[in-house]
Amino acid sequence: MAGPAMNSVSVFSSVGARPAGKVASLDEWIAALLKPAALIELAVLVACVLLAWLLVRLARRAAGDVDDTSVMFGRRIIDGVLFPLLLLFFAYISAGLLARWVPQAVFVVAIPVLVSLAVIRLGVKVLQVAFKTATWVKPLERTISWLAWIAMALWVSGLLPVILDELDQIKWKVGASTLSVRTMLEGAVTASVVLLITLWISSAIEGRLLRSATGGELSLRKAVSNVVRVVLIFVGLIVALSSVGIDLTALSVLGGAIGVGVGFGLQKLASNYVSGFVMLAERSVRIGDNVRVDTFEGRITEINARYTVVRALSGRESIVPNELFITERIENLSLSDLRVLQSTVISVGYDSDPELVMRLLIEAAETQDRVLRDPGPGVNLTNFGPDGIEFTLNYWMTDPENGQANLRSRINLQILKSLRENNIDIPYPQRVVHTRVLPGASQPATRPA
Repeated sequence: MAGPAMNSVSVFSSVGARPAGKVASLDEWIAALLKPAALIELAVLVACVLLAWLLVRLARRAAGDVDDTSVMFGRRIIDGVLFPLLLLFFAYISAGLLARWVPQAVFVVAIPVLVSLAVIRLGVKVLQVAFKTATWVKPLERTISWLAWIAMALWVSGLLPVILDELDQIKWKVGASTLSVRTMLEGAVTASVVLLITLWISSAIEGRLLRSATGGELSLRKAVSNVVRVVLIFVGLIVALSSVGIDLTALSVLGGAIGVGVGFGLQKLASNYVSGFVMLAERSVRIGDNVRVDTFEGRITEINARYTVVRALSGRESIVPNELFITERIENLSLSDLRVLQSTVISVGYDSDPELVMRLLIEAAETQDRVLRDPGPGVNLTNFGPDGIEFTLNYWMTDPENGQANLRSRINLQILKSLRENNIDIPYPQRVVHTRVLPGASQPATRPA
């Protein structure tokens, strides 16, 4: 069909001649919808829905334990992308077969609706998987839904081909290429679809790479997934621009200018991105490491291309630019060895038994399950202080992410309890004051007792 009918709104429009069995106007569509043949179409459409639902159910069962964030399946059977794609496929095949015998009324509207539904589910699920915590995902999902349903309504009413023909008349020249508004819209749609597909592929690759990976292996796989995502998006944009007809050689000058701008104006930003890839490649810091960065201590929970997230035990999170991990001194408490040494200093009176004190201190440390037995805790007499004898208790642990102050507190409480049970004194600060009487000074009077 070349366009809508002159006396009514077209229901089905496409480039070229009208296929056999397709109704052409609103009056014909309503008349065909009231015929008994519409019931046949409706029954076939219901059969397509049941068949698609059954196949997705079987595929979900065959896949085993499917993640709720899966793009293909989702949380429910009809939540993922697989169900609308299968339903669209079966509906399109059924529409082609029925068009030989009966004029179509149900499938004329059902096919565009299913196309819009598949586009919406694909866009929403891919964005949810690729950008889990981004706040702008929800508004973008609603925008995709509105655009898909508006395009479906324009297609069914026959206005979409007319609008596209009018937009194709607005043209301008860009170098050796001639562009129009229609070309730009088609390019935007093509680029969006390509980006969604590349994000889908990169998210699937990232999920497979990061599955059951820990420590340094996790960081290395994260670096590979980031590189794969950047390469796929770049290739997707190139394909999208080429499909629109834009000469990519004309962008070489623009690319050179952007490179100069990045080199001079965006040095810090570029340095953070490069530092992120260097960190992931060298594995100097890894996800799960306990680090101290500029007086802030915590556990690395995420390494991105530009910044790293360090989470403290208090729940605070620090966003650290990756450049700091390359140019500054960083204390990594678990780089080559997960063991962390803790110490506590105890002062007892000079009349105490040193051997007994050392034994009680070791027993106090060994009461805690988090304290390692190999190497075990050790005690040293480290100083003869002005108030008492000072002992230093050293012990090792391998889980600083579970807290360090809480372990030291429990050991100190046990030490205090043991010392009190054995009548070992923890002396208060003591000072001795000497007084001198100058020659010729009168002696202070003494009062008789």
